[in-house]
Amino acid sequence: MSHDEVNSGTDEQITLLEMRGIEKRFPGIIALQQVSFGVKAGEVHCLLGQNGAGKSTLIKVLAGVHQPNDGEILLDGRQIRFSSPDDAIKAGIGTMYQELDLVESLTVAQNIFLGHEKSRGGFSSHKAEQVEAAKLLGRLGHQEISPSMEVGELSAAGQQIVSMARALSREVRLIIMDEPSAVLDSEEVRNLFETVRALTASGVAVIYISHRLEEIRVIGDRITVLKDGRAVASNLEVSQTSNGELITHMTGRTISNVFPPVVSLLDGTPDILQVEELVIAPGQEPLSFNVRAGEVLGLAGLVGSGRSEILAAIYGSTKPVSGVVRVEGKKLRPGSAVAAVKAGMGLCPEERKSQALLLDDTLISNFTLASIGRYGTAGFTSGKNEYQVSMEQIGKLELRPADPTREARTLSGGNQQKIVLGRWLSHGCKVLLLDEPTRGVDVGARSEIYQLISELSRAGIAIIVVSSELEEVLGLSHQVLVVSENRIVHRGMAAELSEHQILDLVMEGTTL
Repeated sequence: MSHDEVNSGTDEQITLLEMRGIEKRFPGIIALQQVSFGVKAGEVHCLLGQNGAGKSTLIKVLAGVHQPNDGEILLDGRQIRFSSPDDAIKAGIGTMYQELDLVESLTVAQNIFLGHEKSRGGFSSHKAEQVEAAKLLGRLGHQEISPSMEVGELSAAGQQIVSMARALSREVRLIIMDEPSAVLDSEEVRNLFETVRALTASGVAVIYISHRLEEIRVIGDRITVLKDGRAVASNLEVSQTSNGELITHMTGRTISNVFPPVVSLLDGTPDILQVEELVIAPGQEPLSFNVRAGEVLGLAGLVGSGRSEILAAIYGSTKPVSGVVRVEGKKLRPGSAVAAVKAGMGLCPEERKSQALLLDDTLISNFTLASIGRYGTAGFTSGKNEYQVSMEQIGKLELRPADPTREARTLSGGNQQKIVLGRWLSHGCKVLLLDEPTRGVDVGARSEIYQLISELSRAGIAIIVVSSELEEVLGLSHQVLVVSENRIVHRGMAAELSEHQILDLVMEGTTL
């Protein structure tokens, strides 16, 4: 059944929930200002906005995490107040947060039914939970995930699927999905959309938050755009609103060229990074490739294809089975990230919050983490030097407010990614490895990050970009390596490849 067939009666559907004149203030900050928003039974209402626009605050008000300072919430036309998340859950509102709140030491089934455990005779029934969990996972197209597995053993994508199953384990009338596809591959996204369509066909309302505008076109009915805590556009029909209009609403400006022109490389430009016969897992084919000064090399492939593992082996955060990595001809010690950093290599990992940032530390600490030895003498650091370097990076990266003493966790996703990039800029990298550099980043910040990558390329830095978004790989790169099952199945110039060709290659695992 097509999306249009499922949602053809949107105009006749009743309004399930309304938020009127919602205001939310925190000390020194007005997070939401007179925001009104509504969702109809059986529709997908998309909520867009840059990081920091107020989307997370709005859904937390709706989920009972925050209480509004002003305004009202109506469910079925009756005013209601959620004093806690439990109140919202009891009203039939389920929430899938972008930052997963799973317990890694518990099983998949235990996480899915956490807080509303299945019981018999007053005791928790693990068998009943596992049976029901298997049904929910099957509904999402993931029968391969065992309900008895510990969540900590799953990939980021697998944990996202568990979070979805957890939200669906209750009788929901409205489900909020915050960036649900961020760590999913194309097939998993298709399964997600089928689940959403089944939900809306049964009358469930969906609030869908995503930075991927093409996703919105596939799954959405209406759109509301937030900017600076206000609803700057409401109830836009997806079919009648262009991407350009949405970007203008979100940013307040027109972004006509999302990708800057790829920097031209002169003949004879030297290799900076050499990867020779690298075997990242037993029984795998060896990988060999070079990256020239100023070149951007894209790695394209599905989640789990080996892209991130290749970066980890190059950087030394994992030790390869065999092979050699060189920076400017100097051989690096295998499995030593310290040696890689000393040689001028930097890594922006896929999971920036858990793998790259000191969330409870200041921007100063985060910017200078890779170069701490430079900012002092006789074993003591110089706060003055660190502050000066941090202020320089804040200026280059256009972070606002320009306060290097802020904690990293207080910044939006886009600004947090800029901090990780800024760390390596202050370190003076020769090679930069970027794993999903714009995941969870809004369209305005994406444009700024793309421009920054272009500037780094012009400065002669060798760059490898891993991205699940093929448009991004093709738009940023000089050359593309298509990866499937830890092997390179095709090499080609980005200008000579299309998204369709790459998808054929990664799905078939064969060469052109």
